[in-house]
Amino acid sequence: MNNLASIARSLDTFSKFVGRYVSWLALFMVLAEFSIVLGRYIFGFGSIAFQETVIYSHGLLFMLGAAYTLQKGGHVRVDIFYAKAGPKQRALIDMLGSLFLLIPVSIIILLASWTYISGSWRILEGSVESSGLPYVYLLKSVIVVFCGMMILQGISTILHAILVLREEETMPCNEMPTEL
Repeated sequence: MNNLASIARSLDTFSKFVGRYVSWLALFMVLAEFSIVLGRYIFGFGSIAFQETVIYSHGLLFMLGAAYTLQKGGHVRVDIFYAKAGPKQRALIDMLGSLFLLIPVSIIILLASWTYISGSWRILEGSVESSGLPYVYLLKSVIVVFCGMMILQGISTILHAILVLREEETMPCNEMPTEL
């Protein structure tokens, strides 16, 4: 296995590791929401902090699972050209899309959100509710992680595309057979 393939596989492994563990938040959210409803309507008990835990989990699930979803080809794409293209054309589309759209947009999001995140850290922002969670600044910090993971997965996509164009792989990375 050459260096490009090795780097791409390492980046894919990282996205897969994070994605698989973060996916458990979906089950947690269902169980937590069920508990909230049960507590409120059966036992007359409510908790703002527990409700906010579901919101935090939802944010974490989507922000930290986005790179894994990208790796598996789960994001929506316009298939006008892609559906009829062969492996090399798809690789080229993936490479150009990552290079000129995904990575620049991730960098713009990172730069645009920096003051938002740093301001939140400066005041150690918490919930607007008095009994809510005091960790809003940590949740906002996930934006940085999201951007970093998307950039890394974009690099992996570019590397896989190069390998397809060199005929060292047979199909783009987001179409490779996967196991979950």
